Amino acid sequence: MKSLVSFLVLVLVVTVAAQTDSQPKAGAKTTTKSTTVSAKEVQALRDALAAQQRQAEQQNRQLEQLRSQVQQLLDATQQANASAQKAQSSVDQAQGAATQAQQSAAEAKKVADQASSSATAATTALAAVSTQTQEDSRQISALQAALSRFRFSGDVRIRGEDYFQKGVPDLNQARVRVRFGVEGKLNEDFVGGLALATGSLGNPTSTNETLSGAFDRKTIGLDRGYITYNPVEHQWLSLTGGKFAYTWQRTSVTFDPDINPEGFNEKASFNFSGPVQNVTAQAIELLYNAANGKSGVASQDSYALGMQVSAKLQAGPWTATPSLLSLKWNRPDALLSESAFTTGATSTGFLPAGATKPVTGIPIPGEGQGCAKGNGFPSFPSCVFAPNGMTNATITDSNGVVHFYSEFNYVDFILNNQIQYGLTRLPINLLLEFLDNPDAAAHPLNSKGSVISSLGSQNKEYGFDFSLGQTKNKNDLQFGYAWYREEQDAAIASFVESDQRAPTNILQNRIYGLWKLRANTLASFTWWRGRALNTFLENNAALFNNYNTSVPTISKAGQQEPYLNRLQFDLIYSF
Repeated sequence: MKSLVSFLVLVLVVTVAAQTDSQPKAGAKTTTKSTTVSAKEVQALRDALAAQQRQAEQQNRQLEQLRSQVQQLLDATQQANASAQKAQSSVDQAQGAATQAQQSAAEAKKVADQASSSATAATTALAAVSTQTQEDSRQISALQAALSRFRFSGDVRIRGEDYFQKGVPDLNQARVRVRFGVEGKLNEDFVGGLALATGSLGNPTSTNETLSGAFDRKTIGLDRGYITYNPVEHQWLSLTGGKFAYTWQRTSVTFDPDINPEGFNEKASFNFSGPVQNVTAQAIELLYNAANGKSGVASQDSYALGMQVSAKLQAGPWTATPSLLSLKWNRPDALLSESAFTTGATSTGFLPAGATKPVTGIPIPGEGQGCAKGNGFPSFPSCVFAPNGMTNATITDSNGVVHFYSEFNYVDFILNNQIQYGLTRLPINLLLEFLDNPDAAAHPLNSKGSVISSLGSQNKEYGFDFSLGQTKNKNDLQFGYAWYREEQDAAIASFVESDQRAPTNILQNRIYGLWKLRANTLASFTWWRGRALNTFLENNAALFNNYNTSVPTISKAGQQEPYLNRLQFDLIYSF
């Protein structure tokens, strides 16, 4: 391209030079055939010069056009060179991109190969996982089937408690109770269960633990352990053995609610339609002391045998559940000579040979109420077991062994009534009870141990519990009042309600209110107000069994004891 431009410039230069040489040079002599020049000739010469001038101008214009074309050609050449360079750069970039694409393709193929290998491995793993999942599902299903045979239950109770009684320092304490149980079907005909609960091991009448003791761990023991046989083909029959919840109708005047009796129970229960909806009869065998050859105690087991007959009656809005219990206690004297473990004693002692006074106060690692106080009772184990005080009449033989003054054979009649009316969440509840012990002594003993012939047998209890409402559903309310009068030997003091003023020989009032905050949360208030019934009698609470001190609450026998007021504020969470 550059050689073509140089050639064109050379042609233009030669052409211009030729035209210039053809013009006459200035100052040259002109030879004419005649010396005379006419005007016509001058004019022709002028026209020739003008034409030559016009030709020169035209040539100049052509030269300028040619220069312009050459410049355009140069510009086009430069643009072409730039485009060629850009194209070359693009080609280089394209080649680089192609190279990179080839590398990426190679890497992609490698990744694809790896992915294919991984997919194969994943397929194998998924197959293994599927097999394992099926096995796990089978095991989970088996576990669910096994767990479905069990039912878990329990509760946690927090209590604030205050005691007030004239002449005795006030007592304020916080307490906790924890219970947990599980019941499972062993097969279609058998059910087994167990339960754990807090509380001193030597006090079966209470599962409370006081928030004290330098943050020590609280005691938890086996509260229940039982098996029940209830055959599918004979639903009317139920046989239970072990340590179990009460199977018969009872109240706190005979057994504390926290006790789980031990032994056996055989029940036959039949359902009907009409006014008589159910009739139940059951036999009861309770084992409370195995023979161990203790001095002064017959080397035979102690047990209670009895039976109860009950029914459920329906007449319109009124439902009644009457029951009659007979329970005979055999060889109960074993309760008056129990071990340090049974009484939860924290100290013991011994009587040296020939001595008249025992050596006492030797520490032992117990946690409980220890030996009960009373008229002539031993002060160290073996001693009287009565967690809430021994208020029955007792005698001491010539060997210093304590015996019950009365025998015990409960005849307990209970009539539980409920009346439903327009307000279904506020039913009327009325419980009536009469307890008689026909085997009690004919006359009681006074505080010195002498017979009071002017008084008859102290063998009866009667009372009632009236309430309005229920605690089944959220926001249910129940308010009630209970009153009962229990004479000294109506029941064995060792097993009676622990929250009342004393086990027996008491006049007791109870006011209570309950509020179902949630389906599993209950708030309650209870006011126990009671006193010793007859302070002339031996082992009465005013003389020996005060809750907070060994100092009597009366100055002499026969005085009326000030009422003990016991306030309880409870919050109970159940699951």
